Amino acid sequence: MPPTEGLQGSPTPGDVMDVTRARHGVEPIVGSALPDLSAKRRRNAGHFGPPWRGHAVTMLAVEKSVHPLPRTCARRPRPWARPLALAALSLAACVAAIAQPGEPWTTEVQQLASQAAVPSGARIEVEVGALDPRLKLAPCTRITPYLPNGMRLWGRSRVGLRCDEGARWNVFVPVTVKVFGKAWAATQPLPAGSTIEAAQLQLQEVDLAADPSPLIRQPEAAIGRTLMRPLRPGQAVRETDLKARQWFAAGDTVRVVTVGSGFAISADGQALSPGIEGQPARVRIDGGRVVTGRATAQRRVEVML
Repeated sequence: MPPTEGLQGSPTPGDVMDVTRARHGVEPIVGSALPDLSAKRRRNAGHFGPPWRGHAVTMLAVEKSVHPLPRTCARRPRPWARPLALAALSLAACVAAIAQPGEPWTTEVQQLASQAAVPSGARIEVEVGALDPRLKLAPCTRITPYLPNGMRLWGRSRVGLRCDEGARWNVFVPVTVKVFGKAWAATQPLPAGSTIEAAQLQLQEVDLAADPSPLIRQPEAAIGRTLMRPLRPGQAVRETDLKARQWFAAGDTVRVVTVGSGFAISADGQALSPGIEGQPARVRIDGGRVVTGRATAQRRVEVML
């Protein structure tokens, strides 16, 4: 039976809805049909009046066993809502936004980082960080991890993630590569300014990649040296922890060793600047020529050709 049968005169939208609820037990859906208004009145009705004014009303049965939307996506119905086709598209976009994609690339990133070059006998632990939560990435069916140019899988680093199928984007995820091996470390707390003694050092397993500074390979390189910063028990001794030694003073007679491919030439000279370990020093040699090299030992300067 037509939903408008039994109504006297021209039924209003409210009459039609009441009859539909009584006969079918469903809510009517208002759809658009050919209007009976002029173009100008049609525009005004769309902006300032109810959406059914001047439109034919179509009754559709609605399945009541519909799962409710999450609160973040449910919206209060508006009397000037757009047509149902646009509403359906908006609903699909909302549901898609709820689904949080997994991180299948985590295992692949760990495998890539585990291929880092490490000393023999060392073990690796890889910690994969999280992407920036502000990133809004399009769905991707195949993600390829890679090592960016100039990056080293040692300590704090990062790995690139590139979408090869489904979208086109490229992001970076932080990783921490820990490399555990034997190194000379402090056996007790050592304050800054203290002089290291042999009894204060011991071979222990430490994270070799915890700091980019080179490690002390032999205890003789640290014994008798002054600490620039404090060390805690179990912390490896590195070159940056030690105060640079002064091998000679300005005016001292030093030995200048010139090293080339397959040969070395030595001569005496007079230091024009103090010889601080690892820093450049100027020396005047025979004939008055001035050369610059690095102070490497007691009264010794090396010049590399």
